[in-house]
Amino acid sequence: MQLYIMRHGQANPVGNIDHLRELTSTGYNEAQCMGKWVNQQGISFLQVFVSPYVRAQQTANTLLNEINGQVQVATIDFLTPLDDAKKVHDYIDGICTDTHIEHLIIVSHMPLVSYLVETLTIDRQSPIFQTAAIAQIDYDVEKMTGRLVRLIAPADLA
Repeated sequence: MQLYIMRHGQANPVGNIDHLRELTSTGYNEAQCMGKWVNQQGISFLQVFVSPYVRAQQTANTLLNEINGQVQVATIDFLTPLDDAKKVHDYIDGICTDTHIEHLIIVSHMPLVSYLVETLTIDRQSPIFQTAAIAQIDYDVEKMTGRLVRLIAPADLA
């Protein structure tokens, strides 16, 4: 299975209520750029897991507007910035044993996205994600671990 971990696009830093922060125009452009890249790569997602925070929802919706095909979106309450990467890993493993998913994308936040890559991969790398960056993990469902294939950000595509 190919597992993709995406950080949300650039968000407005203003506001005391973190979960209500919205994308800036740059954030929308970043998500759109990454959606076009996903489409050019011929990647087709059947499933998207997304944080309930506004900026992650906006990122996922913008990304999906650029992708061909029907995609099922599931908002997952434990994909917020300070949630437990091990819990997400266990959830992914549970989903993968029940269904056959070839490509899955998770849209979330720093630091969780970084910890997810560390938890899900053999070499335990914990990369820093630029806004709207996507990490691709070649994930072995049977071994419940994977290998980081690449980390790509909108700036890499400019």
